[in-house]
Amino acid sequence: MRVGVLTGGGDCPGLNAVIRAVVRKGVKEYDYEFVGFRDGWRGPLEGLTMPLGIDQVRGILPRGGTILGSSRTNPFKLEDGVEQIKANLAAAGVDALIAIGGEDTLGVATKLHDLGVKVVGVPKTIDNDLSGTDFTFGFDTAVNIASEAIDRLHTTAESHHRVLVVEVMGRHAGWIALHAGISGGANVVLIPERPFDIDEVCRYVEARFETKYAVIMVVSEGAVPIAAKDDSGMTLLTGEKDAFGHVRLGGIGERLASEIEARTGKEARAVVLGHVQRGGTPTAFDRWLATRFGLHAIAAVHDGDFGAMVALRGTDIVRVPLSEGTATLKLVSPEEYAEAEVFFG
Repeated sequence: MRVGVLTGGGDCPGLNAVIRAVVRKGVKEYDYEFVGFRDGWRGPLEGLTMPLGIDQVRGILPRGGTILGSSRTNPFKLEDGVEQIKANLAAAGVDALIAIGGEDTLGVATKLHDLGVKVVGVPKTIDNDLSGTDFTFGFDTAVNIASEAIDRLHTTAESHHRVLVVEVMGRHAGWIALHAGISGGANVVLIPERPFDIDEVCRYVEARFETKYAVIMVVSEGAVPIAAKDDSGMTLLTGEKDAFGHVRLGGIGERLASEIEARTGKEARAVVLGHVQRGGTPTAFDRWLATRFGLHAIAAVHDGDFGAMVALRGTDIVRVPLSEGTATLKLVSPEEYAEAEVFFG
């Protein structure tokens, strides 16, 4: 059997660990051949391939990013996109495809499976917002990077008696902000699931300064004021949308810092971690999880269990329908957010 592998969407620590595990087990146990498709769904759309064997995956376990490259290409937005993919898979002699990605990449995989393409999915996102799995790889690395940044910012905030607003990734789900905020000892955490009241935020700031301590605030990029009911309240970098209809978010940190300074008179600065969160070497947990996902993904191909997505449940790797992984976003619950609220102010 000849198996194609692609990585789509934003790069993520652990992608190379998945690729390595898929190839190592596929060659060693099943005697499969592999072909790598370059740059996400653009690869099978345009026939962009690269060799993918034992030699190509040596030494890539600790490397961030993806040796296959990535993109946010959506074949369903292109005329004859599906037909092109089917034709190029056949031309490459590919019998099955492993798609590694997040909501958008696996959403395409789900539709292609419904149209007859033999595909298995591997969930990937630093946002940890895919349903069907307890955790996605890349999330632990992002939280560790954000937590370390918060640790370092505590000292400068105290030295200058400032409010430091740390903006982290999280379009619709606040998992990174919640976990990094709690682990980093933040005084306020703002997430998309709970629209914030700027007056309340300023009260937290003033209460914190009354105790002679400065403020560390962690905010998800998708956080919105309480008056906003939809994406119109999000802070945008541009009005442009990608192939999946997503606008570019960013700037809520600066917006908050400016408003807090104007309302409280306290000096406030924003720190945007941005792509630093998804770059560099993966943590041990993400290497472990990504490796296990890869091993189980190629096993699903061997079993002919197409249309499945591998997922973590407790400490077990299970298979769930691809549609289950992308049907709804996994969001922070009110109960989980309440745990962080204990430390506000």
